[in-house]
Amino acid sequence: MAVEKSIASSSLVEVIDRILDKGVVIDAWVRVSLVGIELLAVEARVVVASVETYLKYAEAIGLTATAE
Repeated sequence: MAVEKSIASSSLVEVIDRILDKGVVIDAWVRVSLVGIELLAVEARVVVASVETYLKYAEAIGLTATAE
């Protein structure tokens, strides 16, 4: 199997199309404490995907109810 490297750069439209097709998940958790006292806690989960991609994977793990 040969691997070819593309020299041409991707346009913004191609990058967005790939992100929407495959999806991206960003999961972050931040806690700021001083002398054992929690001052700030932030938890974030960002999912970027097309509706079709989200529904396909959500159904595979049982997050959606099937309409009958």
